[in-house]
Amino acid sequence: MSGAGGSAAVPTLPPVPGVSDPLHVPPAATAPAPAGARVVRTVGVEEELLLVDAETLQPVPVAGAIIRGAGAGAGGGGDADRTGSGPVARMADGLVPGALLELEVKHEQIEVVSPPLRTLDELREAVVTGRRAADRAARVVGARAVAVATSTVPCTSHPVPGPRYDRMRERYGLTMEEQLTCGFHVHVAIGSDEEGVAVLDRIRPWLPVLLALSANSPFWQGTDTAFASYRYQAWGRWPSAGAYDVHGSADRYAEALRRMLAADVSLDAGMLYADARLSAHAPTVETRIADVCLLPQDAAVLAVLVRALVETAAAEWRAGRPPDDVETGLLRLASWRASRSGLDDSLLHPVTRRPAPAAVVVGALAEHVRDGYAHDVERGRVEDGLARILARGNGADHQRRIMARAGSCEAVLAELADASLGIA
Repeated sequence: MSGAGGSAAVPTLPPVPGVSDPLHVPPAATAPAPAGARVVRTVGVEEELLLVDAETLQPVPVAGAIIRGAGAGAGGGGDADRTGSGPVARMADGLVPGALLELEVKHEQIEVVSPPLRTLDELREAVVTGRRAADRAARVVGARAVAVATSTVPCTSHPVPGPRYDRMRERYGLTMEEQLTCGFHVHVAIGSDEEGVAVLDRIRPWLPVLLALSANSPFWQGTDTAFASYRYQAWGRWPSAGAYDVHGSADRYAEALRRMLAADVSLDAGMLYADARLSAHAPTVETRIADVCLLPQDAAVLAVLVRALVETAAAEWRAGRPPDDVETGLLRLASWRASRSGLDDSLLHPVTRRPAPAAVVVGALAEHVRDGYAHDVERGRVEDGLARILARGNGADHQRRIMARAGSCEAVLAELADASLGIA
């Protein structure tokens, strides 16, 4: 159990064959949504996975081979460059329809991109099948795909070749050379840029709580960093990463981006790495603060939680409630605290601005978004999922338990490889 200040009672649910600690629901809960349920926004996820040698557990630069093999295995699929940076996206056997495997910045990682989905069950299926498809493709080249946000063992990473990444190596030096982190990006549909910016303005204080729940990177280059999410510390070296100011309107948001690009520090709009932003390739709000979650069921819970947070913010905007203009510097402190201790100590309470036990702060988030769900069944299942995370801890807690028992960073990766697929 993590030191989150206690845990809520968690009901016993029927198991799903092959999946541990499931968020399975009885047949009655998978029936059509109750009468009066709102039309829900679609939500999609992007998960970055670490690629390690199946025997030595060392990170290996095999992403290109995996993409080529996945494309052949799917009978085509075709190329897609969503970011303009050169990565190639391909279909792969075992993915849900519309999902993709993509190259990321380093050859030691690969990204699984889901299609837009609507339900917790769909998201869990997409995460499980996406991870298993990536792992199956990795096994063909003697590797494994692991949902861990940093490598537990020392490694040297290799950038994917291409003009943009070459420019990043030249400009950012060691920051680019050492960059090997795996995040969890959640895209929630919006009706307009104006609504999207209103959402960004209103979700700011709650984003550090998502980081604490997802934290899954206590080790870096073979060392326990004393952080729950060292990924967030490493990612914070990029010049535009982290907390952001209230914008007030879509025009002001666009102007802020123009000013940032005019400073000629970031190469392009794709490198404006705020904790949340408007997507450049889809009509969505994209949250980027979270580590890739160790367990697939936790990823599904966080995705639906983010959607409820977006829906709550949009409702506040429609009702004319102004955003909480908390200082960006204070949000940076809140994120640092979440990165440092995860669920094992206090977090900065988004309302009181004072430290409070992690379980209290997670409870405050759950209460804040309680009217943002599609229906009560969905809300209950997400709240059960949050109770599970508080009871057993996040990925960082899981990794440290393995290290205490097995005693090596390689052993940690070996156990994470199966755990991240939903296998006990």
